[in-house]
Amino acid sequence: MEALRLTAEQIIQAMASRGMRITDQRKTLSRLFADAEGYLTPKDVYAHMEKTYPGLSFDTVYRNLRIMNEMGILEQFVFEDGVKFRVHCQEHHHHHHLFCLSCERTVPIVYCPMERIEGVPDNFRIVRHKFEIYGYCPDCQDVADHAT
Repeated sequence: MEALRLTAEQIIQAMASRGMRITDQRKTLSRLFADAEGYLTPKDVYAHMEKTYPGLSFDTVYRNLRIMNEMGILEQFVFEDGVKFRVHCQEHHHHHHLFCLSCERTVPIVYCPMERIEGVPDNFRIVRHKFEIYGYCPDCQDVADHAT
């Protein structure tokens, strides 16, 4: 079961409800992420945005990505080739993800392994964590097996 995707209108509504000013650039950014099939690097976003908004700085693009991530609109993931973003999936409870390294399909895991991790000292207060699993989805396994 792949994660549900937000529409551009839903992304814009989420930004507005969190107090962000809705500019043409942010509308373009919303459409870009809503239409994206996979993950986007900050450089991907910048390359797309600078076509429409010449003079736009990379720092502005990255700042918007960071703000949208902090607001829970985008999710940030660290892959072997760098940081990538995608629209936050619509799971409404704490969860983690399986990532296909070939097609970049994302599948939510509704179980959190932190509930069963042993060895964390009683006096250590965990405030956040990440647990991500990388591999190959059923559609990409044959391709991955033949590549090795």
